[in-house]
Amino acid sequence: MGDNAPIFSNHGCRLNAYETEAMKAQAAAAGVENAIVVNTCAVTAEAVRKARQDIRKLRRDNPGATLIVTGCAAQTEPATFAKMDEVDVVLGNTEKMNPATWAGLAPDLIGQTEPVQVDDIMSVTETAGHLIDGFGTRSRAYVQVQNGCDHRCTFCIIPFGRGNSRSVPAGIVVDQIKRLVDQGYNEVVLTGVDLTSWGADLPSTPRLGDLVMRILKLVPDLARLRISSIDSIEVDENLMLAIATEKRLMPHLHLSLQHGDDLILKRMKRRHLRDDAIQFCEEARKLRPEMTYGADIIAGFPTETDAMFTNSLALIKDCDLTWLHVFPYSPRQGTPAARMPQTNGKLIKERAAALRKAGDAQVKKHLSAQVGTAHSILMENPRMGRTEQFAEVQFTAEQLESQIVRASIIGVVDGQLVA
Repeated sequence: MGDNAPIFSNHGCRLNAYETEAMKAQAAAAGVENAIVVNTCAVTAEAVRKARQDIRKLRRDNPGATLIVTGCAAQTEPATFAKMDEVDVVLGNTEKMNPATWAGLAPDLIGQTEPVQVDDIMSVTETAGHLIDGFGTRSRAYVQVQNGCDHRCTFCIIPFGRGNSRSVPAGIVVDQIKRLVDQGYNEVVLTGVDLTSWGADLPSTPRLGDLVMRILKLVPDLARLRISSIDSIEVDENLMLAIATEKRLMPHLHLSLQHGDDLILKRMKRRHLRDDAIQFCEEARKLRPEMTYGADIIAGFPTETDAMFTNSLALIKDCDLTWLHVFPYSPRQGTPAARMPQTNGKLIKERAAALRKAGDAQVKKHLSAQVGTAHSILMENPRMGRTEQFAEVQFTAEQLESQIVRASIIGVVDGQLVA
């Protein structure tokens, strides 16, 4: 497409980024022009505020374009965006993946388009695994294998934006990954909203570990397989077996832990307790000593006392977490947690800062421990790559982009390893 090609602005998770790539392809195929598409996130109230801010700026910069808002926030609160003077069209998460939607946004049909197209996401029973063959840098591709979530954590609005859990059949996933490897990708990352629920809606109810084993067996030329965020309590035997025996499965897991206090975990309606998280981390590290963990942790959940927060802070060392995503709690209208006694906002900020500080110390400890060791590093550009545990490595000399390079770590500078 030429100068009138749509502008896309993506907010939120890897899955949203994946779907933005799919929308670009569909908009191009439909001949959509002079449009702005904002793919929103609903995970926190702050995410919705940022989306609204972005919409206002994009409208100021592009006064004549058709402004289309989609994504999780558009799905969960379409009226919020429909009321904005800057917005022309609001699309739900199902509609944004439908080629017919984009055909209706072509220049000759734009005036006849329904301004709000948001159906009941809970009625969707399958997810499209064939939209695009992954996306990413030239070295790493992301493949959606699952969408939606059947759980109802009390703080989370995402199931109402994404619908119930649905899985992409294993055969389609394997075919996608084969194509990506043929295109020269050395690493593939499996993504989803609730990855460990993969397979529950498929015939014979396979588990995520079965999918991982199948990919590694049927795509022998795939150098590295990585899995994104998982729920540790739902990890199956085959996934543990893969961690123990499959060197091509990267020793880096991002865990959806959320908190370190049992009572808060129950009030969150999580399915694990503190000891479950610690036990999983110890067990996986026994099977794979180089295993490194990331984790999501919420600061200031309703009713969180100082003692409860101390348990969360202690979990970072108890599980030996490295890469932290800290979320200051913000109430999402329509969730049970929004009706619970709220924690003071100043306290939430202080606790989030304390968690981040502890996380920074863990990163420093991990990076320092790598000095003097050798790593297989996937090059993302001629000067920077990532280890199997996802640490960034800067090179003193240029390397071949997208290749896996074996190199010794000689130091740490500004939070990056140096090779």
